[in-house]
Amino acid sequence: MNPKVDFYFTKEKKWQKEIEQLREIVLDCGLDEVLKWGCPCYTHENKNIVLIHTFKEYCGLLFFKGALLKDPKDILIQQSENVQAARQMRFTSVQQITKLKAAIKSCIKEAIAVEKSGAKVELKKTSEYTMPDEFKAVLKDDAALKKAFNALTPGRQRGYLLHFSSAKQTKTREARIEKCIPDIMEGRGLND
Repeated sequence: MNPKVDFYFTKEKKWQKEIEQLREIVLDCGLDEVLKWGCPCYTHENKNIVLIHTFKEYCGLLFFKGALLKDPKDILIQQSENVQAARQMRFTSVQQITKLKAAIKSCIKEAIAVEKSGAKVELKKTSEYTMPDEFKAVLKDDAALKKAFNALTPGRQRGYLLHFSSAKQTKTREARIEKCIPDIMEGRGLND
């Protein structure tokens, strides 16, 4: 147990017993506990394997390369259609965690083996994402913006494209694009 992470388990009131139980299970698998993104993250040889997080409706384990796990109990969830690699286990009670303890450990051990193997999730290329016509037009008219956008990491590009495309109305897409231009020009991602 890492004392720097202890606060996470004492601040959480709704899911405290559940996440404490998850912590025990994960640590029993020989992983190192660190704090990343404000959550307990468990690593093997400094590679992220799984993290514990809480939400209003549930607490859970997030497997970074969950898409590569076998999941025979069908308990791994893809959070949204845009999440490519990660998969999540969701829990709403200590009893549920206790019942699934063996399956949880099995997934953790498999996730460690996947990481050791060097396997990678095949991610969609940025070019496979829809680029809204409004953004195409802006890039066509602004060479500096096009250069700045192309210089962004693929993840940052995807973030912007998903953000722009998710708006239903042209006016909203245009407003989002206009608002994000300064950040793109500065090389920042959507949530940087």
